[in-house]
Amino acid sequence: MKFNFKKYRIGYLLLVLTITITSCNKYLDEKDKSNFVKSNYFTTASQAQTFVNGLYGNPSGNTGLYMFLNGDAYGESPFITIELFAGHTTSLGQSVNNGNVIHERTDPVNPGFETVWKSCYNSIANANLALSVIPGISMDAQLKNRLIGETRFLRAFFYYHLVRLYGDVPLITDPVTITSPNLYPNRTPQTQVYDQIISDLQAAEASGIPETDQTGRVSLGAVRTLLASVYLTTAGYPLQKTANYALASAEALKVIPDYTLFTNYAFLHDNAHKNQGELIFQSQYLVGVATNAIPQLTIPFNLPVGAYGDHLGAMIPTNEFFNSYETGDLRVKERQFYFSSYPQYGDTTKTVIFGEHALYKYFHVESALGNGQSDENWTFLRLPEAMLIYAEATNEVSGPTQAAYDQVNKIRARALLPALSGLSTDQFREAIWKERYHELAYENKAYFDIQRTHMVYDVIHNTFGDALSTPTEQGVTMKAQYYLWPIPQREISTNNKLTQNPGW
Repeated sequence: MKFNFKKYRIGYLLLVLTITITSCNKYLDEKDKSNFVKSNYFTTASQAQTFVNGLYGNPSGNTGLYMFLNGDAYGESPFITIELFAGHTTSLGQSVNNGNVIHERTDPVNPGFETVWKSCYNSIANANLALSVIPGISMDAQLKNRLIGETRFLRAFFYYHLVRLYGDVPLITDPVTITSPNLYPNRTPQTQVYDQIISDLQAAEASGIPETDQTGRVSLGAVRTLLASVYLTTAGYPLQKTANYALASAEALKVIPDYTLFTNYAFLHDNAHKNQGELIFQSQYLVGVATNAIPQLTIPFNLPVGAYGDHLGAMIPTNEFFNSYETGDLRVKERQFYFSSYPQYGDTTKTVIFGEHALYKYFHVESALGNGQSDENWTFLRLPEAMLIYAEATNEVSGPTQAAYDQVNKIRARALLPALSGLSTDQFREAIWKERYHELAYENKAYFDIQRTHMVYDVIHNTFGDALSTPTEQGVTMKAQYYLWPIPQREISTNNKLTQNPGW
């Protein structure tokens, strides 16, 4: 179903009110049923449900949650860009922009910076509209509360990415019109943006949404995991609200009983286990309706692996990072998290040797062996992150408790590694950081960890060093300006109230 509203640009903010329903599996194949006009939208419960479904995004338009997979033939995509900033990736493809990010010579006109900014604000604008209209609709109270809860989570989700990536950003919580004072807004201090994020997530937590969900919708597990992450982030740089470590620990603890670790790493990226087990929140894909290029982006450049038209090699782990895993770690065994060879497409009697270790955790067997159309879900939140947030935050409050050890050791046990024990607070902190790098590898967590800790993982020496003095595997030492992305140049040109981040 589509809303065919008029598109109009307001200052820097494109309020796209054309929303296609593609938020979860049962909605991905929904047909056009109505054609609403501005005078009668949001008058019924079904229209409100339809509009909120659309807040999850439109894969064909790369909006909402789907913006992160937006890409092109050169292997440029926001989820790739975020990962390249962490410094443990090579890019074997043809993208000049990807190479510039790796070597820290990019600039504010990099298209990825604009994609994330514009897409997040488009989504926030639609969430603001939903939150202004839905409370006034006569409808079932439980459904109304759930829709408001989902919307507040999604608004918090997009603001959380904006504030971490760009720092102070305009905070807009009401619909913007041509006469609004926020037509050309100023940047808002990060503290206020985080306060709004936390407020939205607390409201979502109290909204009555289900504990878990296997259709792709927001659940309490997603709300609590994201809120725990927000608390952990705000306890570190730049806000350093250390009292939030206790809040992060408490929030993460609520999540853990409702999910289970997979017994097979292949379940992280197959079709049969979408939205199940340890997968807390994903964006949804379905062949015939919405497909993506995750496998093509993450397999080596121009090698005949799978039935894909492109093999882009845009995100390849460095050998040094691969070698930083402990001896015996199951995650680095062939076809667990990584792989270095695969039967040649079209002639399985031959084996393609990559010459590097690619990401098997994003390899999609169904499309590789089929027609090359991938409907692999993209994962934003999963159980190990909540477990590691709990362990890290608990350690900051009271040192390495047995409960904290238990969570990280479950992750290590699955990887066939010995349990941790007898560590000091400092040793346990670094052990958790290392586990985050290895378990959540290439899931867009490492760059945000650098921001909040101001430390980077020195994989060559298997330790952590100051972010501004420890070189990456490529010999690049992080510049202070790279703690944030630049405000996109197009936005500054449109709105002269926006200032640029330092160094850009």
